[in-house]
Amino acid sequence: MERLHQEVVMVSGANRGIGGAIARHLHDAGYRMSLGVRDPKARDRMKDSFDPDRCLIAPYEAGDRQSPADWVAATIDRFGRLDAMVNAAGILRTHDFRDEDETALDQMWEINVKGPMRLMRAAYPHLKERGAGRIVNLASLAGLRAVGNSSGYAMSKFAVVALTDSARQTGWSDGVRATAICPGYVNTDMVAEVQIPAKADMIQPDEIARVVKMVIEMPNNASIARIPINCRNEPLY
Repeated sequence: MERLHQEVVMVSGANRGIGGAIARHLHDAGYRMSLGVRDPKARDRMKDSFDPDRCLIAPYEAGDRQSPADWVAATIDRFGRLDAMVNAAGILRTHDFRDEDETALDQMWEINVKGPMRLMRAAYPHLKERGAGRIVNLASLAGLRAVGNSSGYAMSKFAVVALTDSARQTGWSDGVRATAICPGYVNTDMVAEVQIPAKADMIQPDEIARVVKMVIEMPNNASIARIPINCRNEPLY
């Protein structure tokens, strides 16, 4: 542990993948944590891995309109403050713009876009109060350029980048800084079926966690709007 922090950080999707790595990394760095997790069984499993004196493991459903406000309220009730939030919860579904069935697109829009938006809306007054609040949204390289035929996922991640840019503009005078982290292939179960690149050559979740920690610790006068991260050479990023 580096040192104990007074700062409180919320992390959604904190039980697995990138969100899980971020939660562990910040916890081990000494932050007080509010971890949003959908699955009750996962919440129970996590209790032995986090210090109960400085960690709240709360129910959070990104697709539920009320859940973000309830989670923020529980965080403030427990810690009395909120310094940073990390929107890591997200889903990947296959949807081509030629598909007439928009079910997958609607699911991604609800979880990947509206979920973070609602959570940011609920958290904003508390981040503003700190004078140095931080919003970190996990977007994707798919939110900076579209490749392949999964236009629905790219559309949702482009929207996350736009949401982050808007929050950056809106929050600047209040000391709230917003950053979109845009990784390529990350070695999680979301890309379990991907064969190229190999899993060992992909970005590892712990590396994303290190970047998140850097972002939330940057001062107000050294903010980063977007961070593309790749594991291979591509024409744009």
